[in-house]
Amino acid sequence: MLGPEHEFSVVNDQLKALPIVDKIMKEYHGRVVNSVQMPRFTFGKELQMHVMEIKPNTPFASPIDFEETMQEAVLTINDFLQRKCRASLLGTGMHPLLKLEETSIWPHRHRQIYEAYGKIFNLKQQGWLNIQSFQLNLPYANEKNCVLLHNLLAEVCAFLPAITASSPIYESKLGECVDNRLRFYKQNQAEIPSVTGDVVPEYARSFADYEKQIIGQYSSDLAAAGANKLILGKEWVNSRGVIVRFDRKAVEIRVMDEQECVKSDVALSCFIRALLRGLMEEQPKLSSHETLVRSYDATVARGLEAQVEHPYGGRARQVCERFLDLAWKNATEEEKRYLPIIQKRIRQGNLSEIIRRRVENKIQKNDITEAIVSVYSRFIKSLMDNEPYF
Repeated sequence: MLGPEHEFSVVNDQLKALPIVDKIMKEYHGRVVNSVQMPRFTFGKELQMHVMEIKPNTPFASPIDFEETMQEAVLTINDFLQRKCRASLLGTGMHPLLKLEETSIWPHRHRQIYEAYGKIFNLKQQGWLNIQSFQLNLPYANEKNCVLLHNLLAEVCAFLPAITASSPIYESKLGECVDNRLRFYKQNQAEIPSVTGDVVPEYARSFADYEKQIIGQYSSDLAAAGANKLILGKEWVNSRGVIVRFDRKAVEIRVMDEQECVKSDVALSCFIRALLRGLMEEQPKLSSHETLVRSYDATVARGLEAQVEHPYGGRARQVCERFLDLAWKNATEEEKRYLPIIQKRIRQGNLSEIIRRRVENKIQKNDITEAIVSVYSRFIKSLMDNEPYF
């Protein structure tokens, strides 16, 4: 089963972020609500007023159903936005032009949770106001299966940004990292380091160990800082790149940037699910946590060209190539339809690297804002047409 969650900016035809999600919800539903449930999907607010979340009402067994349902959601919402607001949805991991003062935090129902965060953390930073992730929930059968799944994903998530990065630009400038969303994400709760940890999760031995060492630790640290009980003892407060969702009986992957279209998100999901089948069968010796953190940090900074420490190779690209080989060997026929997208990302560059190259080429004839708008405007069409950018 695959349980995706997508995050998209609401923008006008010049890519300006529009912090109007509450107005959209009121226009659609008749009053301001957090979400609207349709027959097959739900859409609603996020923390940022310019970002919408879209997710299915039930997980998918088939990647084809995943693609059809979530593309129906995109088209439904985009049609409404264009008719009522002259706006569109835009993917990728960060809005490339947004200045922090151009958006705000959701001020309506459930704002108490955001206010609780705001008392402890500085929410007026890129790592809160300008991040868009593609999250994937994978079910577990029992405690033993969950621990194995979590620990294998800890290994995988150190290298995933090499494929999934799509955030090279923010505030109209080229960022210093390949994955700038994750760069800012790691810093956004620095006041209480145990909430995010190293992003790469520590290995778990049991549910009790996980609850004590992870949830218990950050809850204790938050309580000592005077945090509201709304965010104490909650599994979803954990901001690592892979977390256990006991309430869903699933493991949630949070390390991926949102891509340019639904098909690309489906491809990532197929790749991960097929790779995990292979890893669960092989059960290879896992790298140390410290080694994975070094490789993760390098991958966030340098992408596919990062120097890493892994038996599969000394470059992130080599590790990803071996991961893809394993995925091909363990993929279903449906999943194999999507893996060429991942193959192209590994060979030619992730979306972030491609965007950077194309913007840099256009800067030679245009100013940077014009270059950014020219490149990113294609992503509005990519999302509508459900066609990968390359």
